[in-house]
Amino acid sequence: MNQSIMFVAVPVVAFLAWWLVPLAPYGVEGWRWVVLIGAAASMIIWVLRLFLPESPLWLARHGRNEEALRILTTLEAASGGAGSRPATSPARQAVRSTTNVSFADLFRPPYLSLVVLFMVFNLCQAFGFYGFANWVPTLLVEKGINVTKSLQYSFIVAFAYPIAPLLASSFADKFERRWIIAGACVAIIVFGMAFAQLTEPALLIVCGVLLTACNTTMSYAYHAYQTEVFPTQIRARASGLVYSMSRLSATFSGFIVAYMLKEGGVTGVFGLITAAMLIVVIAMALFGPNVRGKPLDAV
Repeated sequence: MNQSIMFVAVPVVAFLAWWLVPLAPYGVEGWRWVVLIGAAASMIIWVLRLFLPESPLWLARHGRNEEALRILTTLEAASGGAGSRPATSPARQAVRSTTNVSFADLFRPPYLSLVVLFMVFNLCQAFGFYGFANWVPTLLVEKGINVTKSLQYSFIVAFAYPIAPLLASSFADKFERRWIIAGACVAIIVFGMAFAQLTEPALLIVCGVLLTACNTTMSYAYHAYQTEVFPTQIRARASGLVYSMSRLSATFSGFIVAYMLKEGGVTGVFGLITAAMLIVVIAMALFGPNVRGKPLDAV
């Protein structure tokens, strides 16, 4: 649900690009307007953050029980569940000691294997997600479709971004995260190679929608997965570290995709994406831990 709401922005921005890029309102290039609108909208976050509650579990683990209980009471009242919790909360009975874990400890057992696994995963998954998402208009132009039409088709494909995670919420917690990720990556490979071979606009759009749906399915699953595998005391630090590999990959993947597009065309791009997704599938299938039904703090 979170990803679905978040991704509503994608078709909005795709529409702005389709509409504004060919124009120059008030003498300013259309693409600059798209960037400025996005920058202005991001300022809303500064207001929204004021209403975000802290994690009660994190507060309790750090001995801030009264704050944790206050937030829980507020959440229960909002959901109509007030009074369902025992009057004497376990958080009041005892404060569980919190071990101070340093950054260096992430590279020692028992965390090392998980950190390495998700660093490799994030380096590779970014090629699958951004290798297509950021390059849809260019890939369509490479297929012989003019710029205006490619932006229009990208706008249509973009509707899969909010819809796919909404549909995925029906099975999101019924299967292990790693198998959802692996299945989505296999589908990315299939639809990606099909996209590379197709030329009919209608088929390209359908394939682009399915490819985008698989990308967003992988996205929601791994965002949950890479936080669930780490205990509370290191969750933010560890997930931040491994996710930084995704940002690093996204930084350089654009240059690598551009090179592959020049040297190998659309097929070369999806060959690169296929190789990255195969690494993800193998990593998840062989080394990904199961998390479904386990306590968040299980190591």
